[in-house]
Amino acid sequence: MKLIQTIQELRTELDALRKQGKSIGLVPTMGALHEGHASLVKRAVAENDVVVVSDFVNPTQFNDPNDLIKYPRTLDADCALLEKEGAHIVFAPSVEEVYPEPDTRTFSYAPLDTVMEGKYRPGHFNGVCQIVSKLFMMVEPDKAYFGEKDFQQLAIIREMVKQMEFPLQIVGCPIVREKDGLALSSRNARLSEEQRQQALNISKTLFKSLEWAAGHSVEETQQFVEKAIAEAEGLELEYFEIVDGVTLQKISTWEDAPYVVGCITVYCGEVRLIDNIKYKE
Repeated sequence: MKLIQTIQELRTELDALRKQGKSIGLVPTMGALHEGHASLVKRAVAENDVVVVSDFVNPTQFNDPNDLIKYPRTLDADCALLEKEGAHIVFAPSVEEVYPEPDTRTFSYAPLDTVMEGKYRPGHFNGVCQIVSKLFMMVEPDKAYFGEKDFQQLAIIREMVKQMEFPLQIVGCPIVREKDGLALSSRNARLSEEQRQQALNISKTLFKSLEWAAGHSVEETQQFVEKAIAEAEGLELEYFEIVDGVTLQKISTWEDAPYVVGCITVYCGEVRLIDNIKYKE
């Protein structure tokens, strides 16, 4: 496995591999890797000759400067995990390498990026599209792998690929959870032991709501989740929305869409956690 830190070296390496007819898979990450990321890398290794994993904390997608400062950076541990999973190249550039000058490009994919995370984190998805589009241009992958935990992000990246006509396939991979149900996240490392237990109520509530939804309306299911989180110690709900899994717009009845997802964001102390569950697919 090679650790590469400049765009020029990355392109030189990949051009040589491409000339040999090798297929290239890309797993974009912000480091602080866990088993959720490992599952993406495993899938990429199984489906491509060469796998590039980017390990870069992208400053343009943080609308809270403190969140950027506190985001864990664990390159050595990340490289150990990636080597074990069979990645071929780790691309870990500096901020100056990626952004030698400010990226002034704006991306707008309304209504996908104006709801949920788009509403509560203005500018976040613009930053995501800036870095992901840059990585696509640097790596020119055949396939790129993203987790379904960031459900809205995945939908927006699919739309960006379509509109910008990137010649690649986006592969969405299922949420990976701890044995107790908590969705794996780099932010979990910031939870105290007590908060870790409190955070379990997020996934527990979503799983219970799946059973509840079978005999109740969309509105009643919404109220069930909101009430459960409000009553859970240590948790503060930012939003829970039941949406069309393609358009990300709220639905009124279960018949409104063939693919329905419940997306949630909850604060556990200062740590912002996201999760989702599929009601229909």
